[in-house]
Amino acid sequence: MSEKKMNRENRRRRRRRNQLISYCVMAVVLIAVGMGCFFGIHAAGSAVKQHQAAREESRQELLEASRVEESAQAQAAVAALFETESTEETESTYTKEDALNDMVEDTLAGMTLEQKVAGLFFVTPEQLTGVSQVVAAGDATRESLEKYSVGGLIYFAKNIQSEDQLKEMLSNTASYSLFPLFFGVDEEGGKVARVADTLKLDKTVPMGEIGAAGDTQAAYDAYQNIGNYLSSYGFNVDFAPVADVLTNVDNTVIGNRAFSSDAGVAAQMVSSAVTGLQEIGVSACLKHFPGHGDTAGDSHTGAAQTDRTKEEMEAEEFLPFQSGIEAGADMIMVGHITAPNLTDGDSLPASISEKIITGVLRNELGYQGIIITDAMNMGAITEYYKSDVAAIMALKAGADIVTIMAVTEKRTIEEGIKVAKEYGRKIMTDLLSVQNIGERIEELDKMGVDYICLHTSKDLQKDGMNMAASFGKYRRCVKNSGIALAGGICSDNVKSYVELNPDIIIVGEGIVAHKDRREKAKLIKEIMAER
Repeated sequence: MSEKKMNRENRRRRRRRNQLISYCVMAVVLIAVGMGCFFGIHAAGSAVKQHQAAREESRQELLEASRVEESAQAQAAVAALFETESTEETESTYTKEDALNDMVEDTLAGMTLEQKVAGLFFVTPEQLTGVSQVVAAGDATRESLEKYSVGGLIYFAKNIQSEDQLKEMLSNTASYSLFPLFFGVDEEGGKVARVADTLKLDKTVPMGEIGAAGDTQAAYDAYQNIGNYLSSYGFNVDFAPVADVLTNVDNTVIGNRAFSSDAGVAAQMVSSAVTGLQEIGVSACLKHFPGHGDTAGDSHTGAAQTDRTKEEMEAEEFLPFQSGIEAGADMIMVGHITAPNLTDGDSLPASISEKIITGVLRNELGYQGIIITDAMNMGAITEYYKSDVAAIMALKAGADIVTIMAVTEKRTIEEGIKVAKEYGRKIMTDLLSVQNIGERIEELDKMGVDYICLHTSKDLQKDGMNMAASFGKYRRCVKNSGIALAGGICSDNVKSYVELNPDIIIVGEGIVAHKDRREKAKLIKEIMAER
């Protein structure tokens, strides 16, 4: 029997016990009153007979009043005797969960359809406001939240400058929102620690080291620590812990972000991590279901597939997620992993697959918490689907929240430039999905990147648009960097791109989508050489 059920049964037993005691005390008092009256009446029987009939009726009324008073006194005594337990019982009947459910229902009842739809999305503050780098919450944030009541915001290193700045930004953002917001961040420990790295906090060791030691208390303590500092700044969601099992030694994406290559060890660690984090009041988000540890590909840049059978995944990959579910994980992130043996052979990524989200995670594993997708602007999605179509597919598949992230943080680019110069290499930044492109180009140009790539997204390509049309305008924004063009370039249109005189032309699908790639590449080179 679960702890919750046991508590409920104990309360029920305590209530029955109190009722029985109350009845017994009342019965004793009433019997005593009744017997006293009986003997009193019996002793004065001869005198009573001499009274008039009218006085008999009056006496009966007085007797009944006395009994009522005695009964009331008895009940008051019982209530006083068990005042503490009665109070506890009354308070326990309306739980915190009941209060939260009522709040949710009241909030939903007051929301428009547009607000409910917006609440399904987790976005970056840049995507919300259109500002290239958000480090404060002012008029742009307030106006944007009034227009788009998103469900949550995810922050990165570029949004963090100091402890006071971070606290003020999140606090102000919360005050501008019409509805409660999720404030999320990737804070796993190890190499993924957006807050700790930027604010120079004592960083938690990689989870792989904790798992190797087999110390579940260390996993608990690590996430207690993470939860404490995240909560102090205003975050209420941590996209962690990683629940993947590192079963593929060639997997460089997960690496020591995972607790272990042993599913049993990983399961124990995940359970402790979830408990430690959520005891602080920060929601845990297990990732990346159904398991990214066996894949060799990187879903950030393209397709990532696992060929493990369902039975193999049930025996290994699913165990840490099941353990996290039992520990009460508030969220689970579904990755863009293709798992054909879970989907009857189709190639849909897990994040948009009803068979995986609803069929496996909801129905088979019994998860009833929040299901959130990995970032929908990752290569595994954008290379094959329009973003709006993918978002709809994810929601239809059973996801509760769709995540749309932004571009690389400023700090990451700066570090890349530094390393590139040390080794005599070049840095190219891709503007795919960037808003306020002109501002971002000027920023990147000042930072010293070697090439800025104007990349036409799949969405724009399908709408018959491309970045070449704005090439001249954006070229004028650049003083130092070179300009590259990418997206939708093929043998049919490459000549028009050559005529723009960019520094680099990148051809992807225009070559790899063809059966004879070598011949197609040769043809494109010949066209470019004709210039």
